[in-house]
Amino acid sequence: MVQLYNLHPFGSQQVVPCKLEPDRFCGGGRDALFVAAGCKVEAFAVAGQELCQPRCAFSTLGRVLRLAYSEAGISNEISQLESDDFVICQKPLELLGEKSEQSGLSVTLESTGLADEKRKYSHFQHLLYRRFAPDISSYVLSDDIKLHSLQLLPIYQTGSLTSDGKNLPQEKELLSLFCFFSLPHVGYLYMVVKSVELMSVYQYPEKSQQAVLTPQFLHVITSNNLQCFTVRCSAAAAREEDPYMDTTLKACPPVSMDVCALRIQLFIGLKAICHFKNHIILLTKAEPEAIPERRQSPKRLLSRKDTSVKIKIPPVAEAGWNLYIVNTISPMQLYKEMIDYSNTYKTVKTQSCIHLLSEAHLLVRAALMDASQLEPGEKAELLEAFKESCGHLGDCYSRLDSQHSHLTLPYYKMSGLSMAEVLARTDWTVEDGLQKYERGLIFYINHSLYENLDEELNEELAAKVVQMFYVAEPKQVPHILCSPSMKNINPLTAMSYLRKLDTSGFSSILVTLTKAAVALKMGDLDMHRNEMKSHSEMKLVCGFILEPRLLIQQRKGQIVPTELALHLKETQPGLLVASVLGLQKNNKIGIEEADSFFKVLCAKDEDTIPQLLVDFWEAQLVACLPDVVLQELFFKLTSQYIWRLSKRQPPDTTPLRTSEDLINACSHYGLIYPWVHVVISSDSLADKNYTEDLSKLQSLICGPSFDIASIIPFLEPLSEDTIAGLSVHVLCRTRLKEYEQCIDILLERCPEAVIPYANHELKEENRTLWWKKLLPELCQRIKCGGEKYQLYLSSLKETLSIVAVELELKDFMNVLPEDGTATFFLPYLLYCSRKKSLT
Repeated sequence: MVQLYNLHPFGSQQVVPCKLEPDRFCGGGRDALFVAAGCKVEAFAVAGQELCQPRCAFSTLGRVLRLAYSEAGISNEISQLESDDFVICQKPLELLGEKSEQSGLSVTLESTGLADEKRKYSHFQHLLYRRFAPDISSYVLSDDIKLHSLQLLPIYQTGSLTSDGKNLPQEKELLSLFCFFSLPHVGYLYMVVKSVELMSVYQYPEKSQQAVLTPQFLHVITSNNLQCFTVRCSAAAAREEDPYMDTTLKACPPVSMDVCALRIQLFIGLKAICHFKNHIILLTKAEPEAIPERRQSPKRLLSRKDTSVKIKIPPVAEAGWNLYIVNTISPMQLYKEMIDYSNTYKTVKTQSCIHLLSEAHLLVRAALMDASQLEPGEKAELLEAFKESCGHLGDCYSRLDSQHSHLTLPYYKMSGLSMAEVLARTDWTVEDGLQKYERGLIFYINHSLYENLDEELNEELAAKVVQMFYVAEPKQVPHILCSPSMKNINPLTAMSYLRKLDTSGFSSILVTLTKAAVALKMGDLDMHRNEMKSHSEMKLVCGFILEPRLLIQQRKGQIVPTELALHLKETQPGLLVASVLGLQKNNKIGIEEADSFFKVLCAKDEDTIPQLLVDFWEAQLVACLPDVVLQELFFKLTSQYIWRLSKRQPPDTTPLRTSEDLINACSHYGLIYPWVHVVISSDSLADKNYTEDLSKLQSLICGPSFDIASIIPFLEPLSEDTIAGLSVHVLCRTRLKEYEQCIDILLERCPEAVIPYANHELKEENRTLWWKKLLPELCQRIKCGGEKYQLYLSSLKETLSIVAVELELKDFMNVLPEDGTATFFLPYLLYCSRKKSLT
């Protein structure tokens, strides 16, 4: 049975001064009411609480059978024919959506009066087919299965308020479409937008005559009552409108929630009803006493012949009638009444309180659906009511230990209440010596403390929160204490609860790390060191992964390193880097977020790279991250190495890994080519940090994964005039297979490295460069003499030894210079001629 709350959705009423008994009536425009009687239509002005005033009247060509208003004008359906009712008794059937085409009904669209070019916009779509049959066992009359009040109700989203409170014009956007129809004792409401779905079934307490659906209510008339039922249209439309509905961010009462009757109001002789804005138009007619000539037998189903029961009416009796305008009260007024009514359930943990508050919430939500119909002040008041209703619902769900307790979170979020305000609404009284906290409140506080709300609880509330979780969910206590919102908790209070966890047998790495962090706040470094020493570094890293906020917190959107992180930077930087790397690998922190953390930790601005961040990048390479991140990481490291080499800028802290460590631990760092060492040894570099950065850069270039072409544009700061710059530039050109250019550079700048370079690089298909490039270049430079003559001469002898082995005698002689001294080349010629016999 439908629950009745006996609220007051109806306000004042007045009589419409019609001259003739109405047959049909409807509302339209801004404030117009049209009443048809026979062939005459009267128009009245309806404006708020003022009396209904006649405007005009006009006649039609025939008796008005149907009256409807559109922006183009009044539409009248007139006819002199009337058709008899008939009863079809078939098996009940419901077909939804496309399946309704299987009903066998044929529908043809007619375009009478429609311009040809507009006909293409007309189409037909099957939405719903439903067939009812009488329940023969109850011997109901044919009127008990007669359908009435078919109605399609669209809900639009229109208009938006600007900062100055004015409505912006906007085209209507259809959010949802609803279909309602009724039997005398039951009504059906369907949603028919993306799919056709039965939303609500209305069981009337007595036989209905007509019903009208609005976005907020379903109004039903019986012979003597005006009934007002709640609807779920706004709940369905909200889910169509907002993709975040039914998440931890937003909630809305379910479409499936039972409907209720808000009011059943006495009206004698109700005959017809229509709805217009905030008005209900009612036609009442008090019939004179009717005396049937014979009584209907209750033991058989009424046939068509039975419908001809004759009613005898005394000729002197006349029926009295009235057309009423009943004003519905404002959504805010009804909302306040519903909230007051809900207070009767406040001290009782029942679903009735949630149900009534949900009805109030949906009432306000429906009123806010169409902002274009609201004044700025009215909308602001409704928005406040919306937040208030969310707060009330949050209160209800927080006090219930049910499967819906999780709704506490989204409703409190939508209420705009701070965590402190929510806690102030909490009942902290102790029953039977035991404090009990329901699941809803625990769920809300837990999530709120995880979401970095930039709200710091005072010491008293923080103590209550930790006590709450110690009682309800002790495993969450370490996590709770790491929240930025708990910053103001007394460290002694926090430590006492952590020690209670130890004594109760709840021992974990997370408790240890939290105790170490609290010990720092207490200034007890000995306790801190003892806690940190109680587990291996690997376990400590795992602990930080379980609770990243031990190291990294966010306040007002900014990353803030914790006191523990600052302490580890000075005492255990390797553990700190390993822990942040663990957070990244487990998707607990993003790449940019990690970079920002180290910059803030080391008090560097955005353009300055601290060594600890370089250590972190190097650790990422060692950890073999996915290829998507790899080239970006190479760019970061090489840019930093090049910048420091070009500026001769030492790192601000001692690097955690040497180039040798990286080569041994990471495949991306390759063995540095032997000839590179020869180039570097030609210059004495006293600064160890300088040589380390250079070795790491050279090692990356020598590695298998590095994209050489990508670094070339960034080598400009590293001048080739320096030995370091020379080695890097030649390395890059070598990786790009520019061997001849590299030979020229080395012969000019570092001839002692030419032969080691050739031995390492000029192999296989490049071996011909020994005699095609290197040999003639050396001969030419020896002819020119100079201070490097001896180096060139030594290199020439090495080259001739290699060429003599590689070429046949004839080919060897062809590559020798024509003006060369025979005695110099003779030993190599003899070796070349004898090598066959020797082999």
